[in-house]
Amino acid sequence: MSTEPIKGRGAQIKAVNPFLSTEYVTEHFEGLDEEFEISSKTKFFEETPKKIVNKVESPDLPMEYSMNPYQGCEHGCVYCYARNAHAYWGFNAGIDFEQNIIVKRNAPELLEKQLSNKNWKVAPIMFSGNTDCYQPAEKKFGITRKMLEVLVKFKHPVGMITKNSLILRDIDLLQELAKDNLVSVAVSINSLTEELRQKMEPRTASYPKRLEVIEKLAEKNIPVMVMVAPIIPGLNDHEIANVMKAAAERGAYSAGFTIVRLNGEIGNVFESWIRKAFPDRAEKVLHRIQSCHGGNLNDSRWGKRMRGDGNVAEAIHQMFRMASAKYFKEKKRFELNLTAFRQPKSQMELF
Repeated sequence: MSTEPIKGRGAQIKAVNPFLSTEYVTEHFEGLDEEFEISSKTKFFEETPKKIVNKVESPDLPMEYSMNPYQGCEHGCVYCYARNAHAYWGFNAGIDFEQNIIVKRNAPELLEKQLSNKNWKVAPIMFSGNTDCYQPAEKKFGITRKMLEVLVKFKHPVGMITKNSLILRDIDLLQELAKDNLVSVAVSINSLTEELRQKMEPRTASYPKRLEVIEKLAEKNIPVMVMVAPIIPGLNDHEIANVMKAAAERGAYSAGFTIVRLNGEIGNVFESWIRKAFPDRAEKVLHRIQSCHGGNLNDSRWGKRMRGDGNVAEAIHQMFRMASAKYFKEKKRFELNLTAFRQPKSQMELF
């Protein structure tokens, strides 16, 4: 296996898909007539689901519902927990997750149908709960914007999280929602070191650009917070205070954090990556992650899996608390409005 990183991609391997009985391998290169390479091209596959709003079962997440117009993500973040879900589509959690993107063109129609249901009870929806709704594919397909138009029409509350500056394209719709306290945006920033981002999150917006996103949203009175996530001990945990300070100075009203967990095939994807990207500190980082999760890279314990425990995790919690007290002391807590919702009358109902 080559020791050179694959440029422009986070994952360095085609991870195993546990649902497939066969797979291509390259154990004996001398037996191949053609070089078996990992393509850098992105492919799109259209899916027509029957629903787009999903109930969130995790007690660790604040939103009751989520919706994802895309599955897979070209951003290529090596730690992404959504990688494991790609196996359900016949792909793997490694390179496949970054270059085989599933597109749900009918998502806006499905959302409108859901919100038009007379039995629908208003509750905040997370946009997205899995992969980034403003990933590069959105520039091509525009599904997220069409879904925002539906939310504006129904005056429905929504929370958004992204690490892509494309969200600024929709600032007009976000302003409309913000007038009635119907939107809150979280911008994910877990470092201010561009060299690290280019390796760890290769196709995302730069950190300065993300800070600019926070500033521009705040200027338009759109509630925006920073998610310092995920924190990877031994890699970016020393930057917690600096990230929070920079975000607060640009108008973020609050901050949150999670500690990285590497469930399923993500552990293999991450380990392969860090041994190539940072061979001098790979063992240190892996051991520190394990120390936050009872000696394992993965963690499925409710209440612990996103926060960790143990000495290293407690040190991270302490750094976050201190930075919060210093930089967000005067910030107010924001809550989405659940009372503005309306179901526009159909043309037939007007007669």
